[in-house]
Amino acid sequence: QVQLVESGGGWVQPGGSLRLSCAASGSIRSIDYMGWYRQAPGKQREFVAVIFSGGNTDYVDSVKGRFTISRDNAKNTVYLQMNSLKPEDTAAYYCNAEVLSGSRKLGVWGQGTQVTVSS
Repeated sequence: QVQLVESGGGWVQPGGSLRLSCAASGSIRSIDYMGWYRQAPGKQREFVAVIFSGGNTDYVDSVKGRFTISRDNAKNTVYLQMNSLKPEDTAAYYCNAEVLSGSRKLGVWGQGTQVTVSS
């Protein structure tokens, strides 16, 4: 079994910053990528950012220049530094990873952490 546990969500005023963390644990041989998705009320879950094992990253256009994804491979942890937050960033943020566990490749999701941006 592999688990992802997110932390770091909360409430912040527009223009503020938050840092999300997601730690993977369990029977892990390797992690191909770790990323973040978000889902606002009444909307579909959308891709936010991803970091691959080699360090390459990708972002949805709406967060480029404001969010930075990084990864600590030794700790199997991914971070999302969110700056210049806007009310439209309000959503539940979910961590996602593709993990090699034993001989199986697993797609794993975290339970989500709420981010609220309002004045």
